[in-house]
Amino acid sequence: MAIVGKSDSGKTTLLEKLVPELVRLGLRVGTVKHDAHSFEIDHPGKDSWRHGQAGAEAYVVASPERLAFIARLEQELELVDIVRRFFTGFDIVVAEGYKRTAPHRVELFRVGAGHAQPLCAPDETVALVTDAALQHEHRFGLDEAAALAAFLAARLDALREY
Repeated sequence: MAIVGKSDSGKTTLLEKLVPELVRLGLRVGTVKHDAHSFEIDHPGKDSWRHGQAGAEAYVVASPERLAFIARLEQELELVDIVRRFFTGFDIVVAEGYKRTAPHRVELFRVGAGHAQPLCAPDETVALVTDAALQHEHRFGLDEAAALAAFLAARLDALREY
């Protein structure tokens, strides 16, 4: 599922509150951050960067605490493909972004951020997190991360369908 919303609505802050609540419920949680622009995780001149410059299609930087998989893409992967490929065995994957392509979306809409209307129609989202008096079957306030986590955890089977 993805947290979606307009720029500067607080998506990362919501994710930072939601993930610990999901973990507290005993779930194994993964996250994906969508970047509509190019980003660089590897640094020019480093050995791993040199692996890529030598022509490796994919390479891994591994340490005792972390692992980063870097691959060249001919086209952007869909969120569902990323989840299937890299998150086997996880209970839930929470993405930030993918506002038009995520199969399950929770919209964060904040009037306090200066936005006039939500990004999605109510039937396009599984839940709405907001500071506005908007109608939604599953509406949560900005400080209700624990309730949102419980709501999502109760619907894991439905969230796995995509």
